[in-house]
Amino acid sequence: MIDQKSIAVLPFDNLSSDAENEYFADGMTEEIINALSQIEGLKVTARTSTFVFKNLKQDIRHIGNELGVSTVLEGSIRKSSNRVRITAQLIRTDNGFHLWSENFDRELTDVFALQDEISLLIADKIRENFGHLEINEDLFHHAAEDTQALIYCQKARYHYNQWNPENINLSIQYYEKARALDDQLIDAYIGLADSYSFLAVAGFAPREEAWGKSIEAIEKAKTINAQNASLNYMLANQALYTEANFLKAISHCQQSLVVNPTLPEARRLMAFLNILRGDLEIAAEHLRYVVSIDPINDETAFFEAYLLYRAGKFEESEKKLRGLLDKNPSNLPAITTLAYNLIMTGQYSSIKQLLNEAPEGLIIPDEKLGLSCLAEVKERGQDITPDLLIQLKQNASENTSFQAHAYLFLVYVNLEELDSAMEVLQKLFDIKSSILLLSYGDPLAAKIFSHPSYEEIHKKIYNEEPINIPRKQGKSVSLEKEAIASALERLEDIISAKQPYLDPKLSLRALAETIELHPNQLSWLLNDKIGKNFNDFINGYRLAAFQERAKDPSLGHLTLLGLALESGFSSKSVFNEFFKKHTGKTPKAWVSEAKKAWDH
Repeated sequence: MIDQKSIAVLPFDNLSSDAENEYFADGMTEEIINALSQIEGLKVTARTSTFVFKNLKQDIRHIGNELGVSTVLEGSIRKSSNRVRITAQLIRTDNGFHLWSENFDRELTDVFALQDEISLLIADKIRENFGHLEINEDLFHHAAEDTQALIYCQKARYHYNQWNPENINLSIQYYEKARALDDQLIDAYIGLADSYSFLAVAGFAPREEAWGKSIEAIEKAKTINAQNASLNYMLANQALYTEANFLKAISHCQQSLVVNPTLPEARRLMAFLNILRGDLEIAAEHLRYVVSIDPINDETAFFEAYLLYRAGKFEESEKKLRGLLDKNPSNLPAITTLAYNLIMTGQYSSIKQLLNEAPEGLIIPDEKLGLSCLAEVKERGQDITPDLLIQLKQNASENTSFQAHAYLFLVYVNLEELDSAMEVLQKLFDIKSSILLLSYGDPLAAKIFSHPSYEEIHKKIYNEEPINIPRKQGKSVSLEKEAIASALERLEDIISAKQPYLDPKLSLRALAETIELHPNQLSWLLNDKIGKNFNDFINGYRLAAFQERAKDPSLGHLTLLGLALESGFSSKSVFNEFFKKHTGKTPKAWVSEAKKAWDH
């Protein structure tokens, strides 16, 4: 069932004559997503899923079904010199109905404030149509006063999202320019850390040098705002992949989600950490949430497949992994995890085929050697080809051969040489290899689970304390009993005396100001105490006004649409939809039946 309070912000179209302004359209889209994601109770689809539809002209109903949302925001940007024109429209996905549309013309210096303005208008329209939300007046706090620094960050993110070394290096250049203009701009340092870590993990730059630059940027970001959600996500990755410190990683990940519970990257990482520790149900809860806001992201699908593998559901895992590889044959995590599934299910010839068909150079030699050796041990036991094991032992003699260590550990476990496996495990401890965390609880290591030292080491690595993420506490908008009665009385008086519903542009905020309530309080009052969202509440009065006008002979010269507009309805489509929903008849049929009754 689709959550009514949900939205996907589609990539804004770049209508500028300069294609280079694509970064600006993408940046505007991302900033609106970030702003709306701050609203508790509103489900906002993540960038990674909405950008799948970039430059694809598809039916809004199809997009809504794919993303599981009730509304979609689409728009366009035309940038020229120092001015920008933005159009935006909010559309229901069940029927394609336009809830709101507007054009904005601004100086470029105003554009970041405009992101707030648009986000606030969108949130208000969702609340007016679908139910109560508590909305802060300033949804997005920009980290820099210098507009050019923010533009450089937008350009940097645009290049980062291309996911290749050439563009990553361009993103670093733009983040450096942003930092030069504002050395307190935390987004620039987090972006630098993310870019350098990408180069390190993907092998596109010397590992130690790239990680060193990433950590340097992280340390600077910590001095600016140590609580930042994205920073703590980066710190969690650093703790996991450079220190093999599980508890530190999960602590930073938890802090990231306390600050921003909707950050999909942190949710995925939290799921992964719980998988490693063996808390599979907690991991599944995090993944279910990520799927709800990022439903067509291949990274999310991979973690779902990995969870299935760790849960022993090898056939289901294999099916999902093969689907990922059909889309991207170079998905290395999917290849290696598929190999694990094939080993567990005894499909040894398929492993050889998988390794042979992988894109050249994708699988590093130690990984390929380790998988071949492990598969042969599972198939032949002690009859393993001696040269394979000798080569694996030789490669594992170097402290930097993390993959060789991990596979030697698994080979010893499956040869039931458990003391030798424990010796390798201790070496992984000593050199702080993150491979230790990935291999220790793997189904392929099951034979060591009964070793006398296993539980002790498990507790040492993972700790057994349950991991609970406290909810971010928002301000209560509920009113005391006396205040509720007073507010309802003022609302009734204003509706009766001033008939504000006759204004087709009436908003919840405007009505709240009239009766001297905060918009969040009026929204709560309408939904919780009257049982209607703002639009149903106001349109109910408009419907009654139309029915009264339809009886008035002096207004007989007006068409039904004219009467509807006189009653406050903003358009024919809004009027017809509401009328049919609440009377079960078309306006024409209702008036025809009513006239017969009046004549008698």
